Amino acid sequence: MTAIPLVLVHGHPFDHTMWRPQIEAFSASRLVLAPDLRGYGAPPVSSPVGLFEDFARDIEALLDGLDVPACVLAGLSMGGQIAMDCYRRFPERIRGLVLADTFPAAERPEGVKARHAMADRLLREGMRGYADEVLDKMVAPYASPEVKAHVHHMMTATRPESAAAALRARAARPDYRELLTRVTVPALVLVGADDTYTPVSDAEAMHAALPESELHVVEGAAHLPNLERAGEFNAVLGQFLAKVDARS
Repeated sequence: MTAIPLVLVHGHPFDHTMWRPQIEAFSASRLVLAPDLRGYGAPPVSSPVGLFEDFARDIEALLDGLDVPACVLAGLSMGGQIAMDCYRRFPERIRGLVLADTFPAAERPEGVKARHAMADRLLREGMRGYADEVLDKMVAPYASPEVKAHVHHMMTATRPESAAAALRARAARPDYRELLTRVTVPALVLVGADDTYTPVSDAEAMHAALPESELHVVEGAAHLPNLERAGEFNAVLGQFLAKVDARS
C-alpha cells in the first residue's frame, strides 16, 4: 500500500513550524510537505500575496515542482481556507481533505472592515501588541508554556507587511460553502473544543455539508489543537491517513 503524500498548510500569522509535531510524526512513513506560505517564514522567500488565490497557486506549483501528482491536503484556520481554494482549483490532485479550526463562508461586510482595520494597525504598530492580545485565544490559557512561547514567537516573527497583505486578501476570498457539498474525497474536520475564533458549531456545519466526512472535537484545546493536544491530533490524523491510503 502506497502512502499518499501529506501537504500541511499553516495558518495566519504563523509559519511552517506550526506543524512541527505532525512533521515529526508522519515524515518517517510518507512524504510530508509543510511550506512557508508566500510572505511568511523567517526570512520570507517571497513577497506578500496580492490575491487570496495566490496561496493555492503556490501550493499547486509546489506539487508540480516536486512531481507530486496527488496528496492529502490539510489546513488549519486560514490554511483550511487555502485548502478549500486548492480543492476549487485542482480537485483531481486531492485524495483527502483535512480542515482544522476553519470556516468556509466569505466575509460579511463587518468582517471585511475588521480585517482591513487590523491590516492597517499591524503596518502602523507591528506584530507584538497584537500577538500579546490574542495569544490566549490562539491557544487556550491553560496551554503549556512551551506551546505558548512557540505560538507567540511565530506571530512576532511574521513581517507586518505579509500579515497585512494576507488579511486584505483573505477579506476578499470567495464563499466555499457550496463547494464543500461537491467534495468527492474523504474529509476530516477537527476543532478545538475551546476555540472561539472558529467554534465547534462551524466545524459541525462543515461536517454536515461534506458528503463523506468525520468530525473530531479536541478537548482541552483552542484554535491550535495540533500543537496544544498534538498526540490526540496526530492519532486522529493518522487514522484518517490510513483510510485514505487504503482507499487509494
